[in-house]
Amino acid sequence: MRTMGQLLDRKGHQVVTVSPEATVKEAARLMSDRHIGAVMVVKAGGEIAGIFTERDVMRRVVAECRDPMRTQVREVMTASVACCSTKTTLDEVRTLMRERRIRHMPVVEDGKLVGIISLGDLNIVEEEIRIETIQYLEQYLYKP
Repeated sequence: MRTMGQLLDRKGHQVVTVSPEATVKEAARLMSDRHIGAVMVVKAGGEIAGIFTERDVMRRVVAECRDPMRTQVREVMTASVACCSTKTTLDEVRTLMRERRIRHMPVVEDGKLVGIISLGDLNIVEEEIRIETIQYLEQYLYKP
């Protein structure tokens, strides 16, 4: 069974972060520039304060007619963040993401943020697993 640690080793451990004091405009620009759907909100000491996603922008900024130049991320972020560890399996993460209807999951080890995975990351790995399984079965069935 593949784990989040194995996925991060392949994908990379880079996490884009902003401070709670950053403006929504700053965070949105960063997300746009990096082509990502979420940034982790991290306090000065490295503690996770929340996550700020495209969904937060739509629901808490645009829909409420807030000024992105003046609104701080802390005011509109999702503060309750579901996390997993490097030992968590793909199936466990997929289940948690489906149940909570979330698209991004931070990976934490020993209280430190070590990566983030998205639903797209999981889909890529699961497709690779399906292809490997099909190839194995074809070799088994059609072996001379």
